[in-house]
Amino acid sequence: MRDEIDGHDTARASSRVPSWRVALPWAALTLLLIVPPCVSTQSWLVAWLAQTAAMIVFALSYNLLLGGAGLLSFGHAASSGIGALIAAQLFNRFGLPLPLLPLLGGIGGALFGALYGLVATRRSGTAFAMITLGIGELVAAAAWTLPDWFGGEAGVAIDRTSGIALPGITFGPAREAYALIAVWCVLAVIAMYALSRTPFMRLANAVRDNPVRAAAIGCYPRRVRYEVVVWSSFFAGIAGTLGLINVELVSTESVGMLRSGSVLIATVIGGSGAFFGPVAGAVVLTFFSVVVASATRAWLLYLGLFFVAVVMVSPDGIAGWLRRQAERIARDGWRGCLPWLACRILSACAWSLAVALAVQWAYARRFGTQEHTSFFASMNAVWLAAAVPCLAAIGWLTMNVAARRDRALAADVSAGVRE
Repeated sequence: MRDEIDGHDTARASSRVPSWRVALPWAALTLLLIVPPCVSTQSWLVAWLAQTAAMIVFALSYNLLLGGAGLLSFGHAASSGIGALIAAQLFNRFGLPLPLLPLLGGIGGALFGALYGLVATRRSGTAFAMITLGIGELVAAAAWTLPDWFGGEAGVAIDRTSGIALPGITFGPAREAYALIAVWCVLAVIAMYALSRTPFMRLANAVRDNPVRAAAIGCYPRRVRYEVVVWSSFFAGIAGTLGLINVELVSTESVGMLRSGSVLIATVIGGSGAFFGPVAGAVVLTFFSVVVASATRAWLLYLGLFFVAVVMVSPDGIAGWLRRQAERIARDGWRGCLPWLACRILSACAWSLAVALAVQWAYARRFGTQEHTSFFASMNAVWLAAAVPCLAAIGWLTMNVAARRDRALAADVSAGVRE
């Protein structure tokens, strides 16, 4: 009876969500993958979208661990890299059709996840994180000590045109390869979305929230964690293979700590509490690593500052911030929220411009012409010393105006509740 009541409550709660809000993330993802290549022929745009599609699948697979089962992993890149490596070896030896390669990579990643999950899922929390850290380091070390399998420094390369040919498609041009990556990205996202709505993932959520109570009702927390690890590794292997199709190479960096850290950053930036949160984080991360990195070598500094700002301002990520703004707009209307939202945007822009001016001037003075920013190198120090504090003051004032309004609104709401 209680299960029926909970099911009816869940159905009523889901029916209260507007259909446009459910369809909006799917429409945004579809437009992101389809529209830019159709309106532009820039090669860098296709390269960025291909990396973004692979990172979207990678981040969502990681969120099955972090958001679904509460498992913090520091070695998730091992599943992705091992899956891509197995796919590359099979492709080079048997010449399989390229469209089937992501599936083989996913199976390879799942096999690796089934192997390391036997050890890692004996514990949860910090112990699980440390075990995955050790396993990730072991795989990274093996990549250097087993050059016949991992390829050594050169890695394992493939020629995506050498597989079994399809009528009219060679996958040689970057756009044809990107079309395959985009299709697999959409299929993987749909599969993970369907998986997140299954009773199994609801059980994983229960194990995440209270494993003792979940065990008391007949659940086996370790078994649930193990199955989540296998599923997560399966989709991570697909993501790694999509990256292999894009660059035609899997190297030792594919299993390194840097890649494991990048997917963690993307998931935290986007927000692990919402399904499409890691998608937003993946888009932001690849924007910094491709677009910003092409303009300045300070992109890692900007990414770190943005990460710190997101964690401080919105611990639940971009998705959580957007959800709160949507709730405010639904409660107060556009007229009541637009001025204060404009203040927040103006504050963020002012702070960002002030930081960019100071950082770019410092990098230009340090690296000179190597930074390709002659404007910043020739910038007058007196003018800079005046501009940066002024922008910072604008950002501080507008931020305080918005914060004061939030405090007043919170006081009004609490007064209404007391009445």
